[in-house]
Amino acid sequence: MSYTPELQEFIKAVEKTRPERIARKQRGEEFPMMSLEERDAILKKHHPDYQPTGRRALKVGPNKGYIVPDEFADIFEARSRVDPDMVDLSNPSIDTDVLIIGGGGAGTAAALLADEEGAQVVIATKLRHGDANTMMAEGGIQAATKMEKDSPYFHYLDVMGGGHFKCVPELVHTLVTQAPDVLQWLESLGVMFDKYLDGRLQSIHGGGTSRKRMHSCGDITGAEIMRTIRDEARNRENITVVEFVPAVELLLDEYGHCAGALLYNLETEEYIVARAKATILAAGGSGRLHIRGFMTTNHYGATADGLVMGYRAGIEVSFLHTVQYHPTGAVFPEQVEGLLITEKFRGAGANLLNINGEQFVNEREPRDVESAACIRECLERKLGVPTPAGRLGIWLDSPMIDALSGEGTVEREFPGKSILFRRHGIDITKEPMLVYPTLHYQNGGLKIDSDCHTSIPGLLAAGEVTGGVHGENRLMGNSLLDVLVFGRIAGCNAATFARENTAKGELTLDHVRAFQRELEVEGAADGRVAPVLLPDYTDPEVRKKQLTSHYLGTLR
Repeated sequence: MSYTPELQEFIKAVEKTRPERIARKQRGEEFPMMSLEERDAILKKHHPDYQPTGRRALKVGPNKGYIVPDEFADIFEARSRVDPDMVDLSNPSIDTDVLIIGGGGAGTAAALLADEEGAQVVIATKLRHGDANTMMAEGGIQAATKMEKDSPYFHYLDVMGGGHFKCVPELVHTLVTQAPDVLQWLESLGVMFDKYLDGRLQSIHGGGTSRKRMHSCGDITGAEIMRTIRDEARNRENITVVEFVPAVELLLDEYGHCAGALLYNLETEEYIVARAKATILAAGGSGRLHIRGFMTTNHYGATADGLVMGYRAGIEVSFLHTVQYHPTGAVFPEQVEGLLITEKFRGAGANLLNINGEQFVNEREPRDVESAACIRECLERKLGVPTPAGRLGIWLDSPMIDALSGEGTVEREFPGKSILFRRHGIDITKEPMLVYPTLHYQNGGLKIDSDCHTSIPGLLAAGEVTGGVHGENRLMGNSLLDVLVFGRIAGCNAATFARENTAKGELTLDHVRAFQRELEVEGAADGRVAPVLLPDYTDPEVRKKQLTSHYLGTLR
């Protein structure tokens, strides 16, 4: 769907102001950055995390009383998909050293390192291997590889500042000090990073960064990384991948250790008991819960399953009162609403503009500030661009990039978006994109230490299912880094735990029984079940036959 005549008229305002904006860029003149006071004010007034509605205190579990968005409370206060009394745990179908729940970047990286430590590994993934938010990540991965101008010290300060100085320092230290090694590891596996002709890695700024440390693979960085580590895992003899088999409950043993998980085969509707000496939760994020009704960049299976299972087993969560809204999600054409438009566009020089073609925010503000500015422009100042579907958007002036860096730069640096928009009759080398903030990342999650251990022995966690490393706001390029740094750590430590703890206690779901008794006492649940597994997009009648928040599936 190419731009309508009405939108083409609005584009004329963008074209009118473009020459002067380009001239200012070429003179080195930047739109002013906000002061700390200005950032604080715009966040409190316009960012969804700071609004008092749509939130409530949890009634049950280890974080009882913690105020989170309603969508998180709904899944935490839901009943299990299974009746523990109807599940036979005496004869496991899978028995392995390390069970990894989730086949995205964190889970796959964990599998590779656990294998190198000599462990037998099973990856259980809800959809296909690689169907994960890692695959959806576009703009890049941060690492201080250019030590003459950068260092983990500056990276650490950027992460802490971006997270409003609420991040867990030990986790941030681990993230930034291991970043260069992760880049080297990825290159050794065959990831094709963008480079200069002399072989040096290219790098650019991201929002909230003080140094150029964003490394990319065009605008498909996550897909390139996932392709590489997935292929590597599928070629390892001691790694088995089972697809379309999500986990629905963790299994504990009589000593309170995690001893595997109860899986559900989406194709045969059979439950599978998987016993493991060590288990890694790497089940990803929660965008498909559509918190506050926002569209999302996340993959189809991102329904916070790992949060539910971990919380039900007694693991505390942190930072779930904040959610990241990416400032630039596609809002037109309607077929791609919510699709991530990478921050790399802004790093390369594209301005954000209102209906009058006016720049209203520096394109390198942190994501939460940038999102709040876009929301203010549309809702308070009434300067958003109306779409045929009744939404509002902001222009992202991609044609500026060719003007600043030479013709062909957009197609070379952003091949994925160039091809996608061309399919809809839009040439982003000549026409701007229409965007609006979109639900992008789960800042919070299960509490872990810097070795990826949770409070339950034998259970580790890594990636977006965890909380603490990003504080209350994640900077661009630190998600791909997060899943790989902590995925690798989790894999190593899970293999070690499995090697040193060989005792096999009796498998139980007693923690599920206890949680459901607590739900009954508090009068929670209200007919809901969790994990959700798949998002609720259908009408109520169809939903009764679909694995979502109200349908259990068949017990076989």
